[in-house]
Amino acid sequence: METVYINSPLGITKIIGDEHGVSVISVSDIDSNEISKTIPDVLQEAVLQLQEYFEGKRTDFDLKLNPKGTEFQQKVWKSLLEIPYGKTVSYMDQTKKLGDIKAIRAVASANGKNPLWIVVPCHRVIGTNGSLTGYAGGLSRKKWLLEHESPSLQQSLF
Repeated sequence: METVYINSPLGITKIIGDEHGVSVISVSDIDSNEISKTIPDVLQEAVLQLQEYFEGKRTDFDLKLNPKGTEFQQKVWKSLLEIPYGKTVSYMDQTKKLGDIKAIRAVASANGKNPLWIVVPCHRVIGTNGSLTGYAGGLSRKKWLLEHESPSLQQSLF
């Protein structure tokens, strides 16, 4: 497994993967001294696509993914990939789509264990009442990501 640390508008992004695909993309507030000087070949495309996303030039990702999780978690994470850029769904909507409304807590828990920040867009899942709830990267990051993806940009009058 190779690892790279890059700067992003939301903190230091850690990417882990190998020839089988990207396994982890996470963000943290670690010291910027951790920024990688070189990017391993197997992670170059992931770095490029994330940079394009943050620059507003990319709305979807085309990466080989290899997240580690249970069969149920994999199913939940796959459903996240169906949420379009600029759209949100509620945890209940996601749970209904997966076929068992009694599994809402399990679905929310699987979302919280999503190892592929941004690329598998768990930030697009919100509370039924429209509230920003639960996000492993912190609610301020979730808010930033949703605003970044918002189809209507607020213009300043002054």
